[in-house]
Amino acid sequence: MVLNKDTAKKTAELLLQINAIKLKPENPFIWASGWKSPIYCDNRIILSYPMIRNYVREELGKQVEELYGKPDVIAGVATGAIGIGMLVAEYLGLPFIYVRPEPKSHGRQNQIEGQLSFNQNVVVIEDLISTGKSSLNAVKALKEAGANVKGMVAIFTYGFTIADENFKSENLQLHTLSDYTNLIQQASDTNYIKEDQLNTLLQWKSNPSIWKP
Repeated sequence: MVLNKDTAKKTAELLLQINAIKLKPENPFIWASGWKSPIYCDNRIILSYPMIRNYVREELGKQVEELYGKPDVIAGVATGAIGIGMLVAEYLGLPFIYVRPEPKSHGRQNQIEGQLSFNQNVVVIEDLISTGKSSLNAVKALKEAGANVKGMVAIFTYGFTIADENFKSENLQLHTLSDYTNLIQQASDTNYIKEDQLNTLLQWKSNPSIWKP
């Protein structure tokens, strides 16, 4: 869920500006899942642009405070949200931890890196939501470690129905700075894409798993 329309528009504008999000309807990307997609998002690029990363850090931090007050800990999901999650924790003056996709196979075999005490309130930071599977895997690890996970705040979501269903089934709130709908609107309004490209992008969103260019 997007909280603020102006923030959603501005975030979309900035992500397009630095090519953190690329739109190529005529020459689609292939995701690791095998899906063909006219959009590719790599929000780690934000970290290379100080003014933009500060904007994202502050907007995420403000949303965390607005939604949850001040939790005890901020958690980032490895690897994409480690950097931005740490910036949010710094902005809020809070401890930071991050969660691996799975426990290490050596050493202490940690899945959660950093200090987490039982029953601490945690807000999870993500960079990108697609199906939500990896994000919710991190939430599961935190809960198993005794954390009280209040919710998740992310930079961007594709807004897939499967993600909505996955978060609903886990009874977890998800809020994002921007989403696919606002991104496509911004790209259209600024003539970043043409009308035929817009139609392709809308078609993909309706059924991304079987879409073909």
